[in-house]
Amino acid sequence: MYREFYGLKELPFALTPDPRFIYFTPSHAEAMANLHYGIESGKGLIVVTGEVGTGKTTILRWMMQRLDRTVLVAYIFNPRMSAPEFYQHISSPKLLDVPEWENKSELLLRLGEVLESRHSRGLRTVLIIDEAHGLSPAVLEEIRLLSNFESDSAKQLQIILTGQPELRDVLNNPDLRQLKQRVALRCEIKALPNIEETERYITSRLLAAGAERTDIFSKSAVDFIYRCSEGIPRQINNLCDNALLTGFAAGAETISRSIIEEVAETFDLLPSAHRGRQLGEERERAARIFSATGRAELWAAGAGVAEDSNSASKGVAGASQARHEQEMEEELSSQQSEDDGVATPDTDDLGRAFLNWDRKGDA
Repeated sequence: MYREFYGLKELPFALTPDPRFIYFTPSHAEAMANLHYGIESGKGLIVVTGEVGTGKTTILRWMMQRLDRTVLVAYIFNPRMSAPEFYQHISSPKLLDVPEWENKSELLLRLGEVLESRHSRGLRTVLIIDEAHGLSPAVLEEIRLLSNFESDSAKQLQIILTGQPELRDVLNNPDLRQLKQRVALRCEIKALPNIEETERYITSRLLAAGAERTDIFSKSAVDFIYRCSEGIPRQINNLCDNALLTGFAAGAETISRSIIEEVAETFDLLPSAHRGRQLGEERERAARIFSATGRAELWAAGAGVAEDSNSASKGVAGASQARHEQEMEEELSSQQSEDDGVATPDTDDLGRAFLNWDRKGDA
């Protein structure tokens, strides 16, 4: 809807894990290096964790599109299954294609033959399980047993587990300590660390979508996008996509901070300090505790106490005199009539305050 208005050839902030729009942060590059090294070296079991929306699935799909055709990949994206269902799934023609088996014993025998045949010809076989934090302990134990397919020098089946940070807790279960010990490589995909990285991410997506210009989002808008999204790419995409739609409806050529605020309010993504306030509303200043007369008397009392101090206290008062005088000047220069019928202090009240402050300075 908004593509022509903003000079885009494609939608730049879709929520689908499209590998064409991948943006490599340092943690993404580290994860990719681990995956490449682990598969090439036959390391066996690799674990990749990351918060929701940080791009785990995107990086997997990017990698799978670029693997050599000598690498057979079985990709599972829904791990909520029993152990028998798991074996039936991975042995299907679309995955590892293990033929003619009726029970688990026959399956493991046929699977071993397939893996050994591929390995002897220098071919790689990779099993990727996304959302692995949802695997049951029973299926995780079967995965450990699958990692036993190996030659003297390398694993015949490479297994990659990706999931949310909860996957680390799952692997720390004492009942799964044998599986944990077999993890050869671990890495973590993190959120974007700062505003500058967020701006580069948004620019990268716009360019991948064929944008004619990359200044569609103002600096203040990008700053607020980072604060609302906490650097999570999926949240950034959601904010940007809806902001472009809102901007198109308003005829705004540049997405401002106010548009981001409106979208963030709709999706309950406003930072905690902004919640409960109307859009565009500035935080009110704290209510005054004392009237101007009361504040003047308080300063006068403070000056009287300072006069009775010993010589050490006099030194402290002298060192802070300039600061107190500046505060007094700022208070007087900004003093206006109080609301709700509270009167402005008269000249004598303020004069007494100045007199006491002069005495404090002399002390």
